[in-house]
Amino acid sequence: MTHDAESDEALLGRLARTGDARAFATLYERHTRALYSTALRIARDPDVAADVVHDTWVRAVESLHRFAHRSTLRTWLTGILINCQRERDRLRRHDSVDDDVSIDEIVDATSTSPLDASQLDRIDLDAAIAALPPGFRQVLVLHDVEGFTHEEIADMLGLVPGTSKSQLARARVRLRTFLESGIPRTAR
Repeated sequence: MTHDAESDEALLGRLARTGDARAFATLYERHTRALYSTALRIARDPDVAADVVHDTWVRAVESLHRFAHRSTLRTWLTGILINCQRERDRLRRHDSVDDDVSIDEIVDATSTSPLDASQLDRIDLDAAIAALPPGFRQVLVLHDVEGFTHEEIADMLGLVPGTSKSQLARARVRLRTFLESGIPRTAR
């Protein structure tokens, strides 16, 4: 059986038991693109996203003995990624937007005009997502973009599912407000 046809669990087992570099390479190839995509949507910076993905893999290999198989490998890796990003955010606290910041502080009403829904494009949506406070952005990306359940998100972020649902609802309201206000494409 080739490495590509083996399950994540079989590859993880070999990696944990023998340090099989080919097993790691296969897992890396399977999951890095999705991890990078998630990191990029949350971090909004390609270099930071690449660093967070690297840190995620280092931490995952160091923590293989703690993977309890209660979730999929992708969910577990994404949880590690979120924790790595949170640590980076804590170190750069002065650069992050507080969850209690008003929309008026982010969107300059003098430089925006009402958004014509027919002109909404991917850049507008990306700018609006980027303008969300980090906690809202994480839940929105994990649920609406990456497709994780509220239970999986709660496990990744150390929340209860109800908090994940509440943050998602608030993130969607704020996102809709940003899009309707014509948030500038240069938003944070």
